[in-house]
Amino acid sequence: MDGLYIHIPFCTRKCNYCDFFSVPARSDALLAYVALLKKHLSWAVEQGWQGPVNTIYFGGGTPSLLPPQCIDTLLCAIDRQLGIVPEAEITLEANPETVTKASLCGYQKSGVNRISIGLQTLNSEQLACLGRPHTVQDGLNAVAWARRAGFSNLSVDLMFALPGQTLPALDRDLEQYLQLAPEHLSCYGLTAEVGTSLGKKVDKGQVILPSDECYAEYYMSIHDLLTAHGYQHYEIANYARKSHVCRHNMGYWQRRSYLGLGAGAHSFENRLGGCRWAVPNNLDHYRMALETGQEPAVCLESFTLREALVETIYLGLRTAEGLSDRELDMKFGTDLASAFPVAVQSLLPWLTKEGDRWYLTPRGWLLYDRLIQAFF
Repeated sequence: MDGLYIHIPFCTRKCNYCDFFSVPARSDALLAYVALLKKHLSWAVEQGWQGPVNTIYFGGGTPSLLPPQCIDTLLCAIDRQLGIVPEAEITLEANPETVTKASLCGYQKSGVNRISIGLQTLNSEQLACLGRPHTVQDGLNAVAWARRAGFSNLSVDLMFALPGQTLPALDRDLEQYLQLAPEHLSCYGLTAEVGTSLGKKVDKGQVILPSDECYAEYYMSIHDLLTAHGYQHYEIANYARKSHVCRHNMGYWQRRSYLGLGAGAHSFENRLGGCRWAVPNNLDHYRMALETGQEPAVCLESFTLREALVETIYLGLRTAEGLSDRELDMKFGTDLASAFPVAVQSLLPWLTKEGDRWYLTPRGWLLYDRLIQAFF
């Protein structure tokens, strides 16, 4: 097992665009949940999951609602039962309004060495539009406190293609982000997910999102500015300084095995074609399964070798690393053009090849959802 994902499904309130599993936070529920996570860890070890782990990722929800002592307790349990390699990447997602100078120092001392702060934007009006519970100053404080706490691997989120956003406004946002000098940026275009508050407003015409043409212009503007400032555009939505790519997320895109703990968490076992598991988005189900000694996760899909090849292509072309014909031949006995000659031909010129590696261009990434269908 390469990575460990821990889902913390608690938030102070639901943002209007969010469709991730989360529930309102209560201090007693948080502490009880930590006990369930430890029980889940023990159960997984009993079922044969083995370490040591190279990456750990606390995601949510809002993991920074857990006090540092809880994170420390969980990391100690993980190290004791699975083992954590000395150079492990340990990430905690944090929302600005939930952290303090003291809590960030506590996370750093517990072993967290990578902090991901959900800024989303440094525009007050756009923060309000997104329904975010923090202010611009909260965000700036969180970044400054994280640096003072000793975090030298800082990631920040940026959302773009927001209602009413102009390209000059996005550029101003980016310039402010660059002044913070993060090692990593995740840049997501806003989407109106079904069932969310934002989605309902878009359906009713109460909120209008930028056109596809504007989205493309914003995406390429971000690419041009960040790469000009030394960031590597290493995945569709992610940029990093040298040696600061998110190793945990790269594990997903490279189909390495990882264990997911917590309600709403996913796991992947890379044996034969591979198998993906998910814990249902239900805290009561999660609690009852663990208290009665049952497997809390259900199998979502098992892959044939052909399906594993398709997913390897699907995930690999998301990244600047791309796909290696040599590696495909070692795993599946074929190269990309031999397995999918029609798809490869139809994707030119967005799909390019250098040496034995295939890549999608940044403009190809803009059309990723459409282009990738050629392999299905």
